[in-house]
Amino acid sequence: MSGVRPGTPASRGGTGSRGGTGPRAATGARGGARTAAEERALTSVAAGDRFRGEEPAHTPRLWHVTLSVSGSRAPLPEVRRALEQLAHDHPFLLTSRYAGDHAEIRYWEEARDLHDAAAVALRLWGEHRQTAGLPPWEIVGLEVIDRSTYHQRIAAGYGPAPATPVGVHPF
Repeated sequence: MSGVRPGTPASRGGTGSRGGTGPRAATGARGGARTAAEERALTSVAAGDRFRGEEPAHTPRLWHVTLSVSGSRAPLPEVRRALEQLAHDHPFLLTSRYAGDHAEIRYWEEARDLHDAAAVALRLWGEHRQTAGLPPWEIVGLEVIDRSTYHQRIAAGYGPAPATPVGVHPF
């Protein structure tokens, strides 16, 4: 019978070939066969019992990433088109600035920790080089900061102004 979970009775009447008494029958804590009602019993855990007011360590956080790349000169229209394609392929891209021989990409990354965010950032240029037609430049700089540090910098007057237009722009 398809659609029947292993270890459950095939029919409610209990007379079928998988009526819950054979070797695949579900067993309870004492080794005896469980009834359908015992098997369906659900329990729940209150959220407060698990988290105690703190987020678990594996909860993703937002990281602000600035990736700098550089290499031999490339035609500006090609660089712009490639960065626009990268922005299309990577929807969290905030802003890109470019020149003929270097570019800077800023975006938000959701990751468990800084190591994961940095690993994704270090793969971004290489993984999208073919599909976006990016120049064969190398990564020459990477900054990954958490959300609160980013907002502290903005409040102190450092970093890009919040009104910086989103998109691809020349330096």
